[in-house]
Amino acid sequence: MDMYSKTVLGLKNAINAAIEHAIEKGELPNAQLPDFIIEAPANTANGDFATNAAMAGAKAFRMPPFKIAQAITSNLSLEGTMCERFETAGPGFINFFLSNEFYSGVIKEILDDPEGYGSSDFGKNEKVMVEFVSANPTGPMHMGNARGGALGDCLAAVLKKAGYDAYREFYVNDAGNQIEKFGASLEARYLQIYKGEEIVFPEDGYQGSDITELAKEYSALYGDRLLDADSAERKKALVDYALPKNILKMQEDMATYRILYDKWFFESELHKSGEVAEIVDLLKSKGLTYEQDGAVWYKNKEVLTKKLLAEGKTQEYIDNLELKDDVLIRQNGNPTYFAADIAYHKNKFDRGFTTLIDIWGADHHGHVMRMKGAMDAIGYDGNKLTVVLMQLVKLVRGGELVKMSKRTGKAIQLRDLLEEVPVDSARFLFNTREANTQMDFDLDLAVSQDNQNPVYYVQYAHARICSIFKALEADGITSRACTEAELSMLTAPEEKELINHLALYVNEIISAAKDYDPTKITRYVTQLATLFHKFYNACRVKGDDESLMQARLALCGCVRAVIKNVFTMFNITCPESM
Repeated sequence: MDMYSKTVLGLKNAINAAIEHAIEKGELPNAQLPDFIIEAPANTANGDFATNAAMAGAKAFRMPPFKIAQAITSNLSLEGTMCERFETAGPGFINFFLSNEFYSGVIKEILDDPEGYGSSDFGKNEKVMVEFVSANPTGPMHMGNARGGALGDCLAAVLKKAGYDAYREFYVNDAGNQIEKFGASLEARYLQIYKGEEIVFPEDGYQGSDITELAKEYSALYGDRLLDADSAERKKALVDYALPKNILKMQEDMATYRILYDKWFFESELHKSGEVAEIVDLLKSKGLTYEQDGAVWYKNKEVLTKKLLAEGKTQEYIDNLELKDDVLIRQNGNPTYFAADIAYHKNKFDRGFTTLIDIWGADHHGHVMRMKGAMDAIGYDGNKLTVVLMQLVKLVRGGELVKMSKRTGKAIQLRDLLEEVPVDSARFLFNTREANTQMDFDLDLAVSQDNQNPVYYVQYAHARICSIFKALEADGITSRACTEAELSMLTAPEEKELINHLALYVNEIISAAKDYDPTKITRYVTQLATLFHKFYNACRVKGDDESLMQARLALCGCVRAVIKNVFTMFNITCPESM
């Protein structure tokens, strides 16, 4: 157990013991104390830890919180808590002040296992799948995919650090309506090469220049061999040529972005294996389908109404949702995307994943509830599916909105971004804002090499620490292990503040994993860099007191280790000089 968790547990046990003693002595009535909180406040001027135990017990003990706090503190022993004193404040808060044992313990813990620090068994090795990006393979990837890629990859890394068996997957929509549209678009562009504008382009076709380029590539390789083929054969040949090329580009872009998936899962496999048909049959057997106008429909409205009523929602609330049923099989006999999506999520559960996390664009918000309901309908737990909805990204340069690539004059794609912006910046900056907030991605900031760029700012802190060690080594001074007494010399406010923040790392990882929010870690490491620079400016590392110098070197080593720990986890480079 890390030092932060040990301290929280020690204080919790001490408070519970104090309450028991107070009850035995008649200072508190015999009642069950509700759960209470022990946490490190943002401002540690009034204490390093605080508890609301007295306020939490006001109803149970039927006493004012301040009197409860007095009863607790009069029976409180700090032995084994790593705190040296306490005091009450306000209406009944109890504040605790850490001892030197805590501060030296944090430094030892980090330096004993720099790479492993931050890891925990919180997740109990639960199998969790993070499915993210899953872009349509009919065209280039865009800015939403850039944000989703960074969020999803770093979330999986955080989950793994927190003790989960995290798995990354990309779902390739290589079947269904969008592939039919892809084929029709390629066919029209191919035929236009030979027949000109007499070939009318489909109204709902894909208009991108990439479609025209793919048709020209095929024509350059194979000429007019498809000109006299029937339409179905021609579309199939063009899709068989173009789709693998698009998927390969997607895989190359993700690799450039330093994202390596455990699996690229193809929707077409669900159709070939019969899993989509099985889902439709399963829903039919449960009486959850009906036929209308030649199509097979899923009773989404009925399923969700029952689910929401069971959760305590009113009929008025449900009516305002304007729930609708969904088509599973179209009039032409082809399954819909929704049918395949149900089969895909069932497949995930069947592979042994107990929690599913999907990262979707905010425009899919209406799909969340019906997918959870569909999981319930087929006998799985829809609450084990969590969807992180991601808001739009706007690109900004010089304070102005950017929609077109300078290089190509076309809409900016993921590949354009990665050619202009360092991958380190993209991965870090996309993780500075929570997924559910809109984001302005500042291209000028992303390429700047100064402290305004958050990733540069943190990298510079790491490089500065490396330069401290190198400069001292040049003077014949090397760091060594410190004694407890030497580490207890780190008493300056800037030193204690820095060590307190280092101690929070494991808890921050767990919090980020619980909330599915990796942006907590970028904020954490940015604050760590700020506190290091504050320490560096206030406390001279090299000095005449060899013991104090070694203690401060140990602290510098801890900061360096945690920055490297975070950047390794997030696949961001950690330079030793800048």
